[in-house]
Amino acid sequence: MAATRPRSSIFESFRVEAFAVLVFAVLVPRALFARPVILENPNGATLIGQIDNVFVGAIFGAIVGLFLLRRVTAFPGSRVFSYIIPTYATSYGLVLVALLLLRLDYSRAYLVSSFVLASATSYAIHFYLARTTTKPFYIVPFGKTAALTEIPNVDWIPLTEPRIPPGRDAVIVADLRFDHDDAWERMLAEAAIKGHPIYHTKQIRESLTGRVSIEHLSENSFGSLLPNLAYRKMKRGLDLLFTLAVLPILIVPLIVTAIAIRLDSPGPAFFRQERMGYRGKPFHVWKFRTMTVDPSTGDGRDDYITIEQDQRITRLGRLLRRTRFDELPQMINIVMGEMSWIGPRPEAVALSSWYEQEIPFYSYRHIVRPGISGWAQVNQGHVADLASVHSKLNYDFYYIKNFSGWLDLLILLKTVGTVVSGFGAK
Repeated sequence: MAATRPRSSIFESFRVEAFAVLVFAVLVPRALFARPVILENPNGATLIGQIDNVFVGAIFGAIVGLFLLRRVTAFPGSRVFSYIIPTYATSYGLVLVALLLLRLDYSRAYLVSSFVLASATSYAIHFYLARTTTKPFYIVPFGKTAALTEIPNVDWIPLTEPRIPPGRDAVIVADLRFDHDDAWERMLAEAAIKGHPIYHTKQIRESLTGRVSIEHLSENSFGSLLPNLAYRKMKRGLDLLFTLAVLPILIVPLIVTAIAIRLDSPGPAFFRQERMGYRGKPFHVWKFRTMTVDPSTGDGRDDYITIEQDQRITRLGRLLRRTRFDELPQMINIVMGEMSWIGPRPEAVALSSWYEQEIPFYSYRHIVRPGISGWAQVNQGHVADLASVHSKLNYDFYYIKNFSGWLDLLILLKTVGTVVSGFGAK
């Protein structure tokens, strides 16, 4: 592949994008809404107070939203355009909650305008960057690097001599386990000193594909097979807090759904099944029933696998599966400590036992709590055969290896997209 000089832009800088967002999403709406208040409203002081409250909140919403956007799109499989609105909605939602809890006056028009303009500004900047910039990866052509060029949508540029590639943001990829000669070793050391990102081939392959090879167990960034222990404890508390926060909001829709299921087809409203859980301990998972009740159901593996256009799924069940609303009763499992909101999906015990016989290290996925949504679900969707299970396990291992709050946030944002699109539903 012929080497090409990368194209860059000042808008790739966080500071430049932050400045643009602050100007268009904070200062512009203030100029638009503050002047009419002073000139036309006799209670101008009160409304100016509302503007000032939102002015501070808009600064927070714009900067935190941009920071979240930059952070979650640093992960593989993320497309920046898909996360602009969700990340800003999160930050501005926090602003709205704070204003309501503190009982502060605020201008709805200012807050909504700031949210819309922040999203539009980031859309414009990243649309421009997508059309005018490139981010190539420079390969040191020794060792196990040939397979990298098979990864699509990446500009791979082999280096022909031990010189630091042009561009201050040039990324270098090398097989760091290969015994390079002195000139190449010196170049890599100098590039690292100058701040160039240098990645090992295995690391960059995992980062770009969002999958971890399961030919052998792979250590995480701490050099351990154990996931981030500090975050695991924090995550349990966050799961409980979030469940207790949304339960009062969802209780009425949950009751209505349960009644609708009973009216839609004969049988109970809920489905209960034994699944393999945290640390390999079986537990009973709760879901809304989405299939017809078959009294002759056996214990074979096929009975646990949902196929495309499965005739057992009810009319209401298809809607519940598409929106993933059928999974919400698992909040019971979260409270009981058996599940989390985010994690590898728990499999039926019969399927899990089969997979453990067929796939090496399958049981390693039980090292974290299973979740209602997960990295495999938002990237791959439903699986129904051994080959796709093997691929799903690649995603599960990636999640475990990179276990963190940022990855959970990315999965949460991607889950919104899967609910809207129905991706992966059966």
